[in-house]
Amino acid sequence: MKKRVLVCLSVWMAAALLLGGCGSAAGNSTASMAADMAAGETVETARGDSFSTSGGTAPQATVQESGGQNQEAKRIYTADVNLETQAFDEAVSGLTALVEQCGGWFQDSSVGDYGSGYRHGSYTVRVPAENFQTFLTQVGELCHVTWQSSSCEDVSEYYYDTAGRLKTQQTKLERLQALLAQAEDMEDIITIESAISDTEQQIDSLSGELRYYDSQVGYSTVRLDLEEVYRLSDTEEPASGFGARLGTAFTSGWKGFISGIQGLLIALAYGWVWLVLLAAVACLVILWVRRVKKRKRDQRTADMRENAAPERKEDGK
Repeated sequence: MKKRVLVCLSVWMAAALLLGGCGSAAGNSTASMAADMAAGETVETARGDSFSTSGGTAPQATVQESGGQNQEAKRIYTADVNLETQAFDEAVSGLTALVEQCGGWFQDSSVGDYGSGYRHGSYTVRVPAENFQTFLTQVGELCHVTWQSSSCEDVSEYYYDTAGRLKTQQTKLERLQALLAQAEDMEDIITIESAISDTEQQIDSLSGELRYYDSQVGYSTVRLDLEEVYRLSDTEEPASGFGARLGTAFTSGWKGFISGIQGLLIALAYGWVWLVLLAAVACLVILWVRRVKKRKRDQRTADMRENAAPERKEDGK
């Protein structure tokens, strides 16, 4: 498309020179703009190739400008934390206050009990990057942490490469608009306007990528799983020595047995309606079986009496 623009402009300038007139000066100006635009296109292509080939390299901790000055590193922080609590409502209230205190917000949340009577909450929290570690530390003080994982992704190279390509597209757009202001031939005008439209689409796409990076870098993502439990796990001191370990094993086994019985009783309490229904059905089945057996027994007794009656008659004769 750009080559076509250059060819059209070259033909137009040659015709102006042949006609001789004052249009020669304008033609020289247009040729200079076309050369600038071609140079800008070359810069964009070179930057685009650099972006595509740098995807497999490890991101650098610091990025340098062409002048040698260091740029701010762009890093995305994420974390996953599993929590336990014996007071679910208080934990949720404390978590909400902590998120507000750190200047963050809840991206999404869900709470359910899955029929067990103990609630479970899943939350995705966005907090400012500068408060990321503070938030994780205070969450550990608020609830019992059973598992935690965090990661850091350095996107500096991708970010500044995208910013450079955006700047190139914006420079190209300015030159195309200046070129459009001097174009007179309708075909040239249509071609340049099409190129402007494509450039504006590239600018919108690159601007969207930068906005996404800014959002992910500025606010870290923390995914929380909060579980309500009867007893916190991994809270006993490790036993040393055979006797202590054996006693701990008996104690843990007894606690596990009691916990299992309690869970069974709770499950039965939740399903008492089904238990009553099953008991009623069982009673009906038992009554029906007894009735069938009694009917068969009465039928056998009647058959035996009928068979015994002719024998008595023969004996009487």
